[in-house]
Amino acid sequence: MLSKVTYKQLPTHNGSRTKPCHRKTKGVCVIFLVIFVLGVGLHRAGFTHSFLGTRKCASYSLSTTGGLPTHYTLPSGDKIPSVALGLWKAGKNQVGNAVQAAVESGYQHLDGAWIYGNEAEVGAALKRTNIPREDIWLTSKLWNSFHDPEDVESALDASLSRLGTDYLDLYLIHWPLALNRDGSVYNQALTDDPYPTWKKLEELVDKGKIRNIGVSNFNIRRIQNLTANPLKYPPAVNQVEINFWFPQAELLAWSKEYGLLLEAYSPLGGDGRVGETLSVPVVKEIAAELGITPAQVINSWHVQRGTVVLPKSVTPCRVEENLHITKLPDELFEKLETAAISHEPKRGVNPSKSWGIDFDIFD
Repeated sequence: MLSKVTYKQLPTHNGSRTKPCHRKTKGVCVIFLVIFVLGVGLHRAGFTHSFLGTRKCASYSLSTTGGLPTHYTLPSGDKIPSVALGLWKAGKNQVGNAVQAAVESGYQHLDGAWIYGNEAEVGAALKRTNIPREDIWLTSKLWNSFHDPEDVESALDASLSRLGTDYLDLYLIHWPLALNRDGSVYNQALTDDPYPTWKKLEELVDKGKIRNIGVSNFNIRRIQNLTANPLKYPPAVNQVEINFWFPQAELLAWSKEYGLLLEAYSPLGGDGRVGETLSVPVVKEIAAELGITPAQVINSWHVQRGTVVLPKSVTPCRVEENLHITKLPDELFEKLETAAISHEPKRGVNPSKSWGIDFDIFD
């Protein structure tokens, strides 16, 4: 069961690149510093990455994570970077360039999934960068139709093969809904009790194929249902939708109390709501006062709340923009927090109807 031990936050390192996890690597920091300095010079000279167009980036501060944690320490001792590139809906022949731009800009965390259908392109892009595997945090997710314990390892192996690696830093149960092996709706037994699936994931941790395991889209009731079992490895992470329109304050407070790290997907609002988020008056006011972009205000707010933020873009200048966050002054942070929790929460992602189930997956 989850215990009331808050996960550790590592302090910022004034914009320096900190290794994400497990092994010490010689000389890598020098390479990363050269890449970063070169990138800053090109940015200030007005150049942009050419492989996805010549659109210039908005002007913004190049302070990487000033005053905010660059990493969080998970129960395993591994250090997960606080900002990731989200790869959901990153299209074919776009995601590879986005990944390359991201890691060359300083990203150490890529958040993907089997169902995204782009893991092979991600793996090929990482190979082109020549950045050591241990310096990139890779997350993937177990899809709904693979919850049967007999199917879990083969699903993981497929992701490993496409990504070109022999282990994942983090593997999540993508949704609490278990589909039947043929994809039909639905496997009620494994949906009601995910423990058999979880036990198999624990075995794969012991095999060394996964470093950390967690869940995604689980509410408090579903987490408690899982952790009521005699777990060898409690979930380290819960990845859920969190944004200005759906701030999840209750889940965040509960998760901090029990030492479960949240990751925020759709952090800028998700499809159809990004522009609305970036136009919120308080967001624009804070951006103007601090000299950063509205997207950086929102991404900074997420990390300052104590979550990992997963902004998604395939445009290189926006990919780079999303990495650079900074601590909001307390009064501005509270102003934004108050605005976010003062309106009726509106979830942006709920596939329950499209899956044809007769209940809400989030109930």
